[in-house]
Amino acid sequence: MKNIIANLNKAFDNRVRLGIMSILMVNDDVDFNALKEMLNLTDGNLASHLKALEATGYVVMRKEFVGRKPRTSYSATASGKIAFKTHLDALEKLINGG
Repeated sequence: MKNIIANLNKAFDNRVRLGIMSILMVNDDVDFNALKEMLNLTDGNLASHLKALEATGYVVMRKEFVGRKPRTSYSATASGKIAFKTHLDALEKLINGG
């Protein structure tokens, strides 16, 4: 029997990381506060999941100033987009019975 879960990516097992990547896949970049509101998370919870995704190289952070206010935004990297698409394809195959 073939391993039908082989292409599932452990980095996306958590629902928060799945949500973060889903948002970043359809947006060029999203600032921290917008992600926090969309996912209804605390600063610390969101930050820890973003840090984990950064460590895998799937997400990149950018800090800039807009006027005098700091803005931290995130975007999915090319490798992150490929990994997430592969994960979604594996989920779809799993749901459809392999």
